Amino acid sequence: MSAASDEQKTSSKDASGQPAGGDPRLDALVHRLPPRLAGTVDYLLQPSSRWVRIPSGALLVVGGVLSFLPVLGIWMLPLGLALLAEDVPALRKSRSKVFDWIEHRKPHWLDPSVPKNDQS
Repeated sequence: MSAASDEQKTSSKDASGQPAGGDPRLDALVHRLPPRLAGTVDYLLQPSSRWVRIPSGALLVVGGVLSFLPVLGIWMLPLGLALLAEDVPALRKSRSKVFDWIEHRKPHWLDPSVPKNDQS
């Protein structure tokens, strides 16, 4: 298998060359995830996965609201909102503000040269 075909499999860019989520900062954060999780997020961010993304986002938001129950957690709320932001313009503006905050306060999160599992 060639390096070019490996690169196509791991790239989260669509046919137009844009990052799957439409924001290079989101693409940078996704690439910091473990490979298996990054592949799932890449799939969910593809435009053709809208029919999976919206229900998944809604279920994660509900799970986050019910975080007082065992197994569910507050971590589900921001993840669900991030998934829904792909399809809801009002949430997309909020997501952009969060990315601006990350860019100013935690720029190392977006730096591809920092090891993926850096705990800082």
